[in-house]
Amino acid sequence: MTDMPKIEGILPILQTPFDENDQIDRVSLQREIDWAFEQGIQGVCSAMVSEILRLRSQERIELNRLIVEMTDGRGAVVGSVGAESIKQAVEFAEAMVGDGCHAIMAIPPISTALPRTALYEYFKTLADTVSVPLIVQDASSYVGSAIPTDFYVQLLDEYGPEKILFKPEGAPIGPNISDLRDASQGRARMFDGSGGILLIDAFRRGVIGTMPGIESLDGIAALWQALQRSDEATAYQIYFPICALVALQLQAGLDGFLAIEKYILCKRGLFTTDRRREPNSWSLDDETKSEVDRLLILLQDLLRSTERG
Repeated sequence: MTDMPKIEGILPILQTPFDENDQIDRVSLQREIDWAFEQGIQGVCSAMVSEILRLRSQERIELNRLIVEMTDGRGAVVGSVGAESIKQAVEFAEAMVGDGCHAIMAIPPISTALPRTALYEYFKTLADTVSVPLIVQDASSYVGSAIPTDFYVQLLDEYGPEKILFKPEGAPIGPNISDLRDASQGRARMFDGSGGILLIDAFRRGVIGTMPGIESLDGIAALWQALQRSDEATAYQIYFPICALVALQLQAGLDGFLAIEKYILCKRGLFTTDRRREPNSWSLDDETKSEVDRLLILLQDLLRSTERG
């Protein structure tokens, strides 16, 4: 594969839009991707908030193929391949890399806590299957089981930092980032996640990028740029409404992220509907919607003021 983009910087996790017939809404997906690149990002990803666990296998492959086509060379595309069996994960990985994804990302199987040998075989098989980088994701704060630091280092020692990257979202996230940084002597290339609620802390601990949700991407991009230029005053101004929005999402786990992110994407005019795949454990009530609205206005006002400043 030629002209491989770097896997670093701002790589948001795309939401999957559905139309009234519960099919992937291609027009809204294109709007979402175009808007994302207008914010100055380095690429896009599919992952848990893309509802990949609720898509049929062919839909999941189709989603990543559409993302590659719609990105149209503007940045990196990371396809999420985590599954309940090695066979499934390999099938996803081969299809997504074949369709043009520049990296794959995988959580461990979530239906059972695997012994270390089985977990190692799972990730080793994925790493050996494709030539592109593999991002090992611990999403145990909201789904699946935690991955220990020494396991990360074992993979890193075998494959090196260009092949194996990490998205450590197991609690406590900040200390776990530092633990992996120190245990790997600074070799581990890590991404922040969790919607950006810990982005400033993670940045100080040495992450090479962030994989936030897409609903506040304009704010995340401005925050990341402020951190890169060591402008802490601006960074904290932008950070607080983002934190408040993510705190609302966290109260309901994965469905909290899905419901609020899709509500915001509709308010931004990017999505036609806020449909999610059923069943869901939580939906927005009117008072939460009002608080989201207030925080969005605050964020937009702050972004305008920092641009003028």
